[in-house]
Amino acid sequence: MKLHVAGICGTFMAGLAHLARAVGHVVTGSDSNVYPPMSDFLREAGIRLHEGWDPAALDPATELVVIGNALSRGNPLVEAVLDRQLPYTSGAQWIAEHVLRGRDVIAVAGTHGKTTTTAMIAWILDYAGLAPGFLIGGIPQDFTVPARLGDGRHFVIEADEYDTAFFDKRSKFVHYRPMLALLNNLEYDHADIFPDLTAIQTQFHHLLRTVPACGTVLWQADDPNLANVIARGCWSRQLRFGVDDGEWRLGETADGDFTVAPPGGAPQALSLPLAGRHNALNAVAALAATANAGVPLATGLEALARFRGVKRRLELRGTVGGIDVFDDFAHHPTAVAATIAALKRRARDGRLIAVLEPRSNTMRAGVHRESLGASLAGADAAWVYAPPNLGWHVDEAIAVLGARGHLAASVTTLVDDLVASLLPGDRVLVMSNGGFDQIHTRLLTALAAREQAPAR
Repeated sequence: MKLHVAGICGTFMAGLAHLARAVGHVVTGSDSNVYPPMSDFLREAGIRLHEGWDPAALDPATELVVIGNALSRGNPLVEAVLDRQLPYTSGAQWIAEHVLRGRDVIAVAGTHGKTTTTAMIAWILDYAGLAPGFLIGGIPQDFTVPARLGDGRHFVIEADEYDTAFFDKRSKFVHYRPMLALLNNLEYDHADIFPDLTAIQTQFHHLLRTVPACGTVLWQADDPNLANVIARGCWSRQLRFGVDDGEWRLGETADGDFTVAPPGGAPQALSLPLAGRHNALNAVAALAATANAGVPLATGLEALARFRGVKRRLELRGTVGGIDVFDDFAHHPTAVAATIAALKRRARDGRLIAVLEPRSNTMRAGVHRESLGASLAGADAAWVYAPPNLGWHVDEAIAVLGARGHLAASVTTLVDDLVASLLPGDRVLVMSNGGFDQIHTRLLTALAAREQAPAR
């Protein structure tokens, strides 16, 4: 079958395109936001990309259009699909019908940590020789591809609560019918879709309704928002993890090293290359999920000690003149604060400089402006990109930072001013859920030019 994937450069849709090719379909795709790492991955996979929404991308031989949730009525390609009466479906529905059916699905849900935790679970299962299939919302460093069919019975999928498509406003994860649903955490996000936290909790409740009685709901017991979801009804076996509560516990030694204690067992050393307490808690969730699938804890710990993470999750993009430039996908204040804390935990001389693009729909709507300044407070200095069309006053939001807070109305100004202020030993942490106008490359290029400039 010839498929056209509309919105193919989204992390989920790019993985779907890869799986569709793996099962033998001819795949093309369109998107308006074509940027690495997904654009590179698709081109390397030999999938033809059309930039923009020109209906001409719909070759007459197209038999099915898989439409991503970023597209809505009024989009030229969507209108062409409807006018021509072409068969169409959503990405989540296609995955459910053509990939997940007959598999033991492990679905990883939550506001934060979905991508990393999904990658951890897939890696542990693979390390244990179980050959899982997976669909991860990023490029895992241990697999180099975001999705594969796998030969084993397990399929691990990042389970997003965002809506499915313009014609299906349910959360994507209700399509997946998991045997194990992992609920990592829950906060208010996606203000363009959900009016309040209660609306998101309702979608999580709907997810729990799809888990069979012989299945498992694994949830973070320290999260009161998840506790409220569970209280609304859970018909499956429950397994909990956390710091203060749960059968699986994250601990910390006096030296600052992390431990994990399994149900009824003694704490075991948790050696994890990724920084941060939030990643350690992700690891505990992954160990609980894989133990539920039959992987011994010792094997899971061995695997995590070799886990290399996911691109755009505290990824070191380069070092010039003793200055490190990191890239991270953080875009919610909780994630921003946790990412800064994680990098600060790697103690060393020099400053930590945070650079943030408030790009998510929720951030652009100003929903998190009251907590934005506090989320950046752990950095020695913070730069926020505030384009003129943002619609709210970033200067007021970061006033709590005093002289440590800086605004820039353009990426060019931000790069110029930031580079002029950087010193050897500094670490620059760039956070955005988009391409951020290739700021990482521009920073490294500008730093290299500064290094090569003749001394005055």
